[in-house]
Amino acid sequence: MKLSYALLFSALAASFAVAAVAQQSAPPAAPASSQDLPDAPQATVAAAIHPNGPTVVMDTSMGRITCQFYQKEAPKTVANFIGLAEGTIDWTDPATKTKQHHKPYYDNTTFHRVIPEFMIQGGDPTGTGMGDPGYSFEDELNPNLNFDAPGKLAMANSGPNTNGSQFFVTEQAVDSLNQHYNLFGQCDDSSVQVVKAIARVERNADDKPLTPVVLKKVTIVREGEPIPPLPADATPAAPPKQ
Repeated sequence: MKLSYALLFSALAASFAVAAVAQQSAPPAAPASSQDLPDAPQATVAAAIHPNGPTVVMDTSMGRITCQFYQKEAPKTVANFIGLAEGTIDWTDPATKTKQHHKPYYDNTTFHRVIPEFMIQGGDPTGTGMGDPGYSFEDELNPNLNFDAPGKLAMANSGPNTNGSQFFVTEQAVDSLNQHYNLFGQCDDSSVQVVKAIARVERNADDKPLTPVVLKKVTIVREGEPIPPLPADATPAAPPKQ
């Protein structure tokens, strides 16, 4: 079976080793070494797009990641992520194959694939890279919304219209991902530092952390609501290794 939720690797990224096994999830395409800069009109339009709508707070075992959604540009993707995070939509447990009602999907999952100078990927309750919510939904691509800055939140996929639950966060601009993945959020600068720290933990040949990095709690914060306090056991992320 072709890799499901697989973010297809660029030919220019051979330095990133990927296990050629049949599994349902893999990391996004590694960054291309060079890309033409967008022309001035595109850059001007893109610069006018700002995050809007709710904010997602992801408390991990290595620090907090905070991102604001692009709700206007990717309403279906944002609604899916919020529904899974809050348990307001049903999903099928990928391990037991049982339907789940009113149960948050992302809490206590792990980041199963991490690549330095690229991205971290999570959203699979099995922690294997093969899990999904039991359904898929269509692409939602905006021509003026691209991976042109660090901290982009996007869905993983295995090709057109195969989005489900797995997501990734980039640590730098990656032009080779443009218009291939549902981009639906922007994370702040402090969150990018946490992403960099997670991306540099020790990992195996499949880019899976040797010690699990846990996504303990996902909280959706709507307009006018306060950001939740840091968990009592929260510890600052270690500075990323060079």
